[in-house]
Amino acid sequence: MAGSRPKYVDTAFGDFATKWVSRINTFFYRRGNGRGLGTTVGGISVALLTTTGRKTGEPRVSPLYFYRDGDKVIVAASKGGSDKHPMWYLNLKADPKVSVEIKDEKLELTARDATEDERNLYWPKLVEMYPTYDDYQSWTDRKIPLVVCEPA
Repeated sequence: MAGSRPKYVDTAFGDFATKWVSRINTFFYRRGNGRGLGTTVGGISVALLTTTGRKTGEPRVSPLYFYRDGDKVIVAASKGGSDKHPMWYLNLKADPKVSVEIKDEKLELTARDATEDERNLYWPKLVEMYPTYDDYQSWTDRKIPLVVCEPA
């Protein structure tokens, strides 16, 4: 067991902090056209996932760690080990059309939950890249969804 979940996860403060850190990260990512500040966090590459807000219909951008497998982009809906799904995941469940920015490349994709076989393939690759994903999974009873974004 990795230990207990930090107290700020699943709080209004945690949601507020995540929202603003994401906005700042997105600003720098786009300001540098996918190069420089904002494109990596802790040495790990970041992609910008844009979903459509299920209530507002407005674009919502989330900087996320990702794993690329050919024309597929795989992301984990971890929300830092929260017991709740991230808003971006709820948005893509309502509308699976997403765009993914990786550096200066913009992809129009369709998102779906990974199959069990895909989960067995991709979860270890994501954990190898970012070992804290295993901690996140240990902090929640929710099975953290893996999302496969691929051409339609």
